[in-house]
Amino acid sequence: MDIIKLIERYQHLGINQVIDHEKFNLISIVHHSTRIEGSTLTEVETQVLLTEGLTPKGKPLHESLMVTDHYAALKYALEEAKANSIITTEFIQKLNSLIVKNTASTYNTVFGTINAATGAFRKGNVVAGETYFPNFNKVETLTGNLALDLAERMPQNLSIREKLNLSYDAHFNLVSIHPFYDGNGRTSRLLMNYIQAVHHLPFAIVHNETKTDYYQALIDTRKQEDIAIFRNFMDNEYSMHLTAEISKFEEMQHPKKGKGFTFLF
Repeated sequence: MDIIKLIERYQHLGINQVIDHEKFNLISIVHHSTRIEGSTLTEVETQVLLTEGLTPKGKPLHESLMVTDHYAALKYALEEAKANSIITTEFIQKLNSLIVKNTASTYNTVFGTINAATGAFRKGNVVAGETYFPNFNKVETLTGNLALDLAERMPQNLSIREKLNLSYDAHFNLVSIHPFYDGNGRTSRLLMNYIQAVHHLPFAIVHNETKTDYYQALIDTRKQEDIAIFRNFMDNEYSMHLTAEISKFEEMQHPKKGKGFTFLF
């Protein structure tokens, strides 16, 4: 089904108005985003941690902190979206500082000791596999230019397609600048969700199961200088998520009947 029609169907069904739907959707976002970055918590463990405050047995504490920090950052972003806050460099740094609040390290550099939990920009160069990220002395300018571009384009009268592309492109551009010591992927995906929240769109999720394809889409987009590659990847992720949500909702409305009983879950 066409992605625009999926969004319209999702909104027409009123799925986001179902009791606790938003909470569990946010939990799913946090689960997948932190799993991509190395957390081993299952979705059930993530749910129990965020709803009941119980840390999973046998799992490193920093993984639970990664999850609770991400959830706090996501809730902050949604509050700011309600106020239609303008995206600024400081706003992006705030998102990052919340995401790594309890897991960040301090770094000793020629510029002094830097606490990454403050959302400070990196003061060193970074290479990840085949990717060389921009020189550290360009990071602040590049992030500022991205924020200015988003602040200018977001209030415009955009189509749904243009709003989606704007959120995808912000995600790609921020993770490609790689401005922070840690949490670049999580911050970039959260910025994407923030833009979607401002425009009242369902949230996109990059699924942990497609992590390899996700990284490859980022690499291929940079190599070929073709943003359509990343947009197509995100469209596929978005369609998969919305289709699953619509299917679950419709099954809830019309439960499957078994032999003499009804499946409720």
